[in-house]
Amino acid sequence: MKNTMKALILALTFALLLSLTACGGKNKDVELTVFAAASMQETLTEIGENYRKDHPNVTLTFNFDSSGTLQTQIEEGAVCDVFISAGQKQMNALADGGYLLDGTRFDLLENKVALAVPEGNPAGIRSYEDLRSALEAGTVVLAMGNSDVPVGQYTQKILAWFGLDEAALAGAGCITYGSNVKEVTTHVSEGMVDCGIIYGTDAFSAGLTVVDTATEEMCGQVIYPAAVLGGSEHADEAGAFLDYVRSAEGAAVLESVGFTPLG
Repeated sequence: MKNTMKALILALTFALLLSLTACGGKNKDVELTVFAAASMQETLTEIGENYRKDHPNVTLTFNFDSSGTLQTQIEEGAVCDVFISAGQKQMNALADGGYLLDGTRFDLLENKVALAVPEGNPAGIRSYEDLRSALEAGTVVLAMGNSDVPVGQYTQKILAWFGLDEAALAGAGCITYGSNVKEVTTHVSEGMVDCGIIYGTDAFSAGLTVVDTATEEMCGQVIYPAAVLGGSEHADEAGAFLDYVRSAEGAAVLESVGFTPLG
C-alpha cells in the first residue's frame, strides 16, 4: 500500500513538473527585432506598446529607416525577425535573395504620396500642377527622398509623369534630398524648402498641410508588404506580432493617421 501511494505521489509530482515546464516554455521571454519603414515609426511604436500589455514576455526592438537602408542591413547579416517595407522593390529583392520565410509575406497597408508645404505656404503651392510650373520656372525648392528610398522612387515617377528632368532640376538647385521620409518631412516642417513630397501619414504626424495627393496614374499604388525573415529564431512569435499588427486593434492605430489597412 505504501509503495502504491509513493508511486502515485511520484507520478503526480512528475505530471505537475511537466505542466509547469510547458507553461514556462509557452511564456518564455522573447526579443523580436522589427525592421520597418521610417514612415511607420509613430504607429508601429504605439502598436508595439499595446501588444506588450497582453504579451509581457515579448520585447520588441524597432529599427526605423528607409526601406532601402533596411534591406541592405538585412543582406549584410543584421539580426531581424520582421521586415515591413514601404515599397515592393525592397521586399522583392529580399525574396529573390532567399531572406524571407516562405508563406509569411503579405500586403499590410496602403499609403498616399502627398505634396506638403510649410506653415503659411509662402511659395503659394496648391497642387502638383502648381509644383510643375514652379519647378519649370525655377522659383521653388522641392524636398524629396533619395533614389534608394521608396518615397523618393515614387517622387521620381511623379516628376517623370510631368515630363520634368530631375537631374537638371537638382543641378539648378530646385531639388534637395533626404535619406528617408522623416528627413524630408523635417525639411518641410522647418521651412528649409518650399514644399516636399512625403507620405500623407507623415504629413499628418508632423502637422503639415497637404495641398495635393498623387493619383495611382502618377506614381502607382503605395503598398507596404510585411514578412517574417527566414533566419528568425522566433518565427512563431514574429508571425503572431504581424497578426496583431493587421488585427482590428492594430488597424485602428494605422487608420488613425491615414494608412489604409489591407490585411
